[in-house]
Amino acid sequence: MKEIEVIQLFKCLADKSRLQILQSLMQEDMYVELLAERLGLTPATISFHLKKLEAVGAVTSYREQYYTMYSICRETFQMNLIDVIGATSDQETDIVERELAYRKKVLTTFFSYGKLIKIPTQRKKQLICLEEIAKAFEFEKKYEEKEVNEIIKKYFDDYCTIRRNMIAEKLLSREGHVYSRIR
Repeated sequence: MKEIEVIQLFKCLADKSRLQILQSLMQEDMYVELLAERLGLTPATISFHLKKLEAVGAVTSYREQYYTMYSICRETFQMNLIDVIGATSDQETDIVERELAYRKKVLTTFFSYGKLIKIPTQRKKQLICLEEIAKAFEFEKKYEEKEVNEIIKKYFDDYCTIRRNMIAEKLLSREGHVYSRIR
């Protein structure tokens, strides 16, 4: 079940009349008028609650002669509560979308025509810009310092600062005068 479905189910169950309907349906399948008579409610009230219960998958209906019979959906209630709590969250998707939007905004702000305008002072923004420049380097390929400087110059004139920051952020590794991209 998805998070929103779990929330709707619990909201639906937070009603005394609906719980009484479910308790009655645990004993046997029933039609609206029989439920109304047993619970002392009007058929209209019972129909209203049954529609809500059916919408969240708590009950199912089927036709039998002239009546629409309702039965409890046992699969819904046989779920482990741990599984219900661990339902997929829409929040995870929202977080990823927000991060991508933030990243795009930072790149739009600090890059113009593929060049870095200035180095951001905020570390998070600086890291995003450095990661963008790091895309120009291939993984597991060895680069001489001169090559690294030329690649970085395409993005920013102060290649020394960028190169130093990329090493500090573990985007590049350096052994002597040989550099390589870190995964």
